[in-house]
Parts: sequence; structure tokens; C-alpha cells
Amino acid sequence: MDTLSSIFSFLFGAIVGSFLNVVSLRYKTGRSVGGRSKCMACGKELAWLELIPILSFFMQGGSCRKCKSKISWQYPLVEFSAGALFVLIFFKFPPVSYEAALVTLLYVFAACLLVVITVHDIKHKIIPDPFVWSFDVLALVSLFVGGNSWWHIPSYENLIAGPLLAVPFALIWLVSRGRWMGLGDAKLVLGIGWFLGVNLGVNALILSFWIGAAVSVGWLFATYKKFKRNQEIPFGPYLILGMYLVLIFGIQVIDMGMVRQVMGV
Repeated sequence: MDTLSSIFSFLFGAIVGSFLNVVSLRYKTGRSVGGRSKCMACGKELAWLELIPILSFFMQGGSCRKCKSKISWQYPLVEFSAGALFVLIFFKFPPVSYEAALVTLLYVFAACLLVVITVHDIKHKIIPDPFVWSFDVLALVSLFVGGNSWWHIPSYENLIAGPLLAVPFALIWLVSRGRWMGLGDAKLVLGIGWFLGVNLGVNALILSFWIGAAVSVGWLFATYKKFKRNQEIPFGPYLILGMYLVLIFGIQVIDMGMVRQVMGV
């Protein structure tokens, strides 16, 4: 992937990220995603100069030009993250053929859904059903496309990977009655399992728990100077991060093939 393609991929992702910000902020607020963007404090309609992804935030000093109220760092962070994610996806899954382009599109659309899920889960501690179910459908479709043909029948192991990884999360939700984990996390893992398969999916989940535990404990101590019980922490972003660490960078912490040999499975 050359430099020019990387730049265009980043710019495209940042523009899409700006739209995803709007989707995540207006979801279930009664506002249409097609309406003009306004300052959240004074209601001023934003001019095109105020809507340039990433740059507008810094050009305005992180505040509204009219009322001077602070603009959330969510805007440039999501735009930059989406841009970087698009670069990584086009690098890892380049659309070099018709079949490969289908896979690239699937991962791009999945990335858009996961960005919205991440933002919404961080802000509201819940994963919206329309987005997570859409992600699951894309993950299931991904089993049937790609490879040497644009359409193929997936293996039985790949088909059961999603439910196999999601069931333990659903049981945790059921046993704890939602106190330990939300059902949305199980729905998210369903799609992650279909995208990654059992072996890579297990590695993604392990990374998610490790990173989630380290960051959450550090944040709790930095914020409250002690560990607080019953503090609700969104786990969806860590699941998504674990998925991309395995999918894009190939990070693995356990060899499931070796585990199977040891267990004689």
C-alpha cells in the first residue's frame, strides 16, 4: 500500500468518522442524522469550515466560535481513530480483486458499526441492538465470501465459532442477571467469533480481558484512589480492541492447536 493510498484511506475514514460521531450522538435522541450540525451549547449551525474532520477542532481551539463553549475531544479522537482504522483495513485486506474487494467492504462496514458501538458503550454503558445485530449479520456473511471464489460454503467449525464463544458470555449475563456483564457483550462476541473463528477468537477474548482489567483498575485507582465495587465499566470497547489486535496485527497469546493436542481433542 503506497503513501498516496494511505493518505486517501485516512482522509476517507476521517470523513466517515465525522458522520459516525453524528450517528452515535443522535441515536435515540429524536434528531435525524441528516440534519445540519449545530453547537451542542448555543445551537449555532456550523459552517463548512467548522466541519472539517480533525482540523476544525484545532483551528477553533477546541471551542465554539460563537459561544466559546468547549467542544468534546470525542470528535477529533473518533475521526482520527476511524481514519487510522481504514488505513489498517485497506492495508490488511487490499481490494486487489473482485473477491478481495467484497471482503474489504465487509470489514469497512463492520468497522463503521464497531466505532458507533464503542462510542455509545463508553458514553451510555450499553450496546445498541440495531448496530450489534447488524455487525453479527456482516460477520455471518463474511463466512461465505472471499477466498478464491466470491461465494463458498464455510466449515462447520467456522459456523459454530460465533455461538461457541458467545454462550459463556450469555451465561454470565443470565446467572448474574446483568450485574456482571450485559447481554450486548454476548451479542458482540457472536460476531467476533464468526469473523475470527474459534482459535483467533479465543485469543481476542483473552487480550480483551487482560487489557480491560489493566485499564479499568488503573482508571479506578486514578479516579477514586481505591477500588470501587459495583462500578459499571463498558467492556464492549475492549472486546473490539482485542478483535483488531488479533485480526490486523496477528497478536496471539495462546496456541489453541497445542492446547487441543495436550487435551487430546
